[in-house]
Amino acid sequence: MAPWRRPHKVALLIMNAGFVCYLVHLLQDQRQGRHDSLEVNPRSLNGNLILERLDRLDWNIYNLSKSLEKVHKKVKQIEHDQKLQNISKTEVRQADNMKEEKKMVHRLLYPDSALFKRWGADLSEEEQTVAQELFLKYGYNVYISDHLPLDRPITDTRSPSCKKKTYPKDLPTISVVLIFMNEALSIILRAITSIINRTPAHLLKEIILVDDYSSNDDLKGPLETQIKNYNAKHPGLLKIVRHERRQGLTQARISGWEASTADVVAILDAHIEVNMAWAEPILSRIKEDRTVIISPVFDNIRFDDFELLQYSVAADGFDWALWCLYEPLPDEWYALKDETAPVRSPSIMGILAADRKFLGEIGVLDGGMHIYGGENVELGLRAWQCGGKIEVLPCSRIAHLERAHKPYLPDLSIALKRNALRVAEVWMDEYKYMVYFAWNLPIENSGIDYGDVSSRKELRKKLNCKGFDWYIKNVYPNLRFLPNIVGYGTMKNTLKEDICIDQGPVPGNTPIMYPCHAYSPQHLFYHSTGEMYIGGLHARLNAVDRCVTDPGRGDLPILEQCDIAVSKGLNLHWDFKQGSAVINRNTKRCLEITADNTGTYRLVMQTCTGQRWNIQHTVKDWGKTKDVEHRIQQ
Repeated sequence: MAPWRRPHKVALLIMNAGFVCYLVHLLQDQRQGRHDSLEVNPRSLNGNLILERLDRLDWNIYNLSKSLEKVHKKVKQIEHDQKLQNISKTEVRQADNMKEEKKMVHRLLYPDSALFKRWGADLSEEEQTVAQELFLKYGYNVYISDHLPLDRPITDTRSPSCKKKTYPKDLPTISVVLIFMNEALSIILRAITSIINRTPAHLLKEIILVDDYSSNDDLKGPLETQIKNYNAKHPGLLKIVRHERRQGLTQARISGWEASTADVVAILDAHIEVNMAWAEPILSRIKEDRTVIISPVFDNIRFDDFELLQYSVAADGFDWALWCLYEPLPDEWYALKDETAPVRSPSIMGILAADRKFLGEIGVLDGGMHIYGGENVELGLRAWQCGGKIEVLPCSRIAHLERAHKPYLPDLSIALKRNALRVAEVWMDEYKYMVYFAWNLPIENSGIDYGDVSSRKELRKKLNCKGFDWYIKNVYPNLRFLPNIVGYGTMKNTLKEDICIDQGPVPGNTPIMYPCHAYSPQHLFYHSTGEMYIGGLHARLNAVDRCVTDPGRGDLPILEQCDIAVSKGLNLHWDFKQGSAVINRNTKRCLEITADNTGTYRLVMQTCTGQRWNIQHTVKDWGKTKDVEHRIQQ
């Protein structure tokens, strides 16, 4: 029978069964009534005959009822089997559809997008569009974040020694501050969830969210609802501080510190996931020494597929532009032969934990910083110069979500320059000029308003802080000071002033003339000793600074690593004054330009023809001051 006719058969069977049950009930009533009347005259033959017939009828009805029960059970089984069959067919169809969708090759809508280089090949065109729009808005893959569980497991990246390490039970409490501005909601919730799940409840006093004037709707009502949900399970754990205007990263961190009440405060970004036992190493070390400011080890969450990549333990440092970078582990740490030991670090990357009161005693952070950049270097210098220290803890690990781009401020250069000069003017003494060189800014009238620093200078005086010279010699000797730079920036020939000396293609060792753009490949540094660096100022031990040399033959100058040029005895010393020729001291040839028949200019070595050069910035007295050079040589 066709499946669509089965329900009618079932209904008919049920109706028949109901009718028979009614008949049985009626006959039983009649039998009982007749039996009662026949008991009045039991010797009646007719009465006995009727009773006998009724007994047979009763037996037949009983058998019929049992048969109907079996039919009823069979009907139920048919219905159940039919339901299972329908469900099974639906599941099969869904599975088949999923297989077909996976087999389907979707057109890649955004082949040049960084989001789809490693991820998203199975997305439909509609899904690609949604993912790309979110990526442009946030700088990371919000589409995948929204589909991942908030309590997703992550790899425990601690070393075996760290996993075995035990800590005291009576540790101080911790306030965790999460800073955000227009962060994706699922990112914030995952950070909160990881902190709750991976921090002992008796140590975690509070989680403080600091919103630096976000405009996204889901960070208003929906976030407040989520906070209530968390607090329903963990009463009073979550708090939120909202700025009424955009104040920047540094001030947001200060607001979080001000709202915190625990013994220790950890100030983190909101786009993180803490790893197992991240807090215990921090709290134990600060209990031992309240003057230490801690950085965890950062692992990386890739912006596209959210895969967690384990990073090696390293110290934190910076270059003369105050860009953060990783430093090799110091020899004294290796000598300890204990991979759980704290690492002495010249600086800090930004995420930090400290004794709450001690951080206040040394001035928290510089609230005069704008937007982003330099604030972490400033804290590191202040900590070391004013009685504290910076350490990286190998057993405390936090995964940090990278961004492919920073959508909230595409051009950070103005804020970075401003903040760097602010740090230099307060903390770096006569070494501050290296920061001006690195950013290619004139020492006088830089055009950068770094704000009022009088209160920060007063703080330095009040805390009786050491000088930057002490810091270089005792904390960060890898940072090289170059006291004899007398000219820096772009360099132009007066014959054609819209082209500049450029380091040329890399890899490669031939400098060229190229339209002026003022970026680091065209930054040149002329020393009073005659060397001419080109291609950016590294000024670090073991860094590759390249010098312009005259090979003595041929017509092309050559770039050579400066220390190698010295060891090879190459011709790397030049005589130059502003507005005059550039003459090699040994070969007496001049650095000049020539044009070919197409009008393209080449940088050449040739017999001097009187060509003149100008360098963008010159230094008057600095670099010739004997007391500065004497201190550096000591």
